[in-house]
Amino acid sequence: MAVLRVVVAETRGSTPRETGAFMLVTETAQTGTIGGGDLECQCLEHARLILRGEAMREDRRFILGPESGQCCGGVALIRYEPVFDLDEELRRLEQRRLDWPTLSVFGAGHVGRALVRAAALLPLSLRWIDPRPEEFGPVPEGVTIQVSTAWESEIASLRPGDGVLVMTPSHALDALITAAALERGDLAYVGLIGSQTKRRRFESGFREIGLAQSRIDALVCPIGDHGLRDKRPEIIAALVAAELATRLVPRVDHGRQTSNSNGLQRDAARAMDQGETR
Repeated sequence: MAVLRVVVAETRGSTPRETGAFMLVTETAQTGTIGGGDLECQCLEHARLILRGEAMREDRRFILGPESGQCCGGVALIRYEPVFDLDEELRRLEQRRLDWPTLSVFGAGHVGRALVRAAALLPLSLRWIDPRPEEFGPVPEGVTIQVSTAWESEIASLRPGDGVLVMTPSHALDALITAAALERGDLAYVGLIGSQTKRRRFESGFREIGLAQSRIDALVCPIGDHGLRDKRPEIIAALVAAELATRLVPRVDHGRQTSNSNGLQRDAARAMDQGETR
């Protein structure tokens, strides 16, 4: 099966996607995105002309102004690269997915369920831990569940730069997990559900056990605090997902990660197999 990688090779000014973003295209399928709109439609059409032998495989420069039906104002250079080994391409994409930061979510209550659904859309590897198997409900694709009370080993297994969200039904357990996560000192995000009052009480306890103030200061609590006093789980989840995108999701560096951030790694093989189109 012939496959093209359609890549944003260069950008100047405002463009729908950053340099290095790409999509994979066959004559009947597409996965990934270079920004949508007229730019993507034209590139998709041209890619299929190339695949059918009706156009040359040469770079195309798009000026995103009124004449192109877009008002970004920037310039994008699009490159069409043949994919000679799709299996190898998918292996590389999978490896990049494995390089995503891990977020361990402790607690499968109402907010935990809503949060995992929202965070599953982000380029994060999600681990969801709770000893109550009946609490998880439907598990989003790509999320690993762990029915366990072994929170110590879960914290120990995290890599530097990973993250933790703590929202168990027990404040005592919350304190233990949060203290262990903060004590590591190398996690990019340690979030605890709760109020400012809960934070103050936890901080006092952490100081009593000798946790350094610099470690305590890294705690994010309340989580998703954007000035909205709305306690509905879905709203909290949306606000925390935005916070995670800012604090934990890696900035795009296409020297090491050239996939889009909406799950291309998970979807590429399935899309090509099923003829998924957009």
